[in-house]
Amino acid sequence: MSALSSGLGTAPQLTPAPPKARGFLHIERHGSGPTALYVITYHRIDAQGARPKPALAESAHSLIELLERIGVDFRVAEVRGALEDILRLGSANIPDLWLTDEEMVEKGLVEHS
Repeated sequence: MSALSSGLGTAPQLTPAPPKARGFLHIERHGSGPTALYVITYHRIDAQGARPKPALAESAHSLIELLERIGVDFRVAEVRGALEDILRLGSANIPDLWLTDEEMVEKGLVEHS
């Protein structure tokens, strides 16, 4: 008899991934040029859970860094279009951003409950 167990009698214990909520980022530009400030707010589509907490980016460079930390994919055409709208019109939405509750708290996009 072999000392190794085949493991057929035990099922792996998988923990389900936390559910992700569908939402979008709303970005508003205040001011212009190198002194412009950007206010970023995450809005959940289901409108349940923690209240959104606006994040502040104090320059275009810090806005890009913040969006990278959040997980925004700059290769997506809607994202590039939204960035152009912010420059042209002063505000825009970045759609279809899926985050778990933990990710929203970790990234500072919602108020702690």
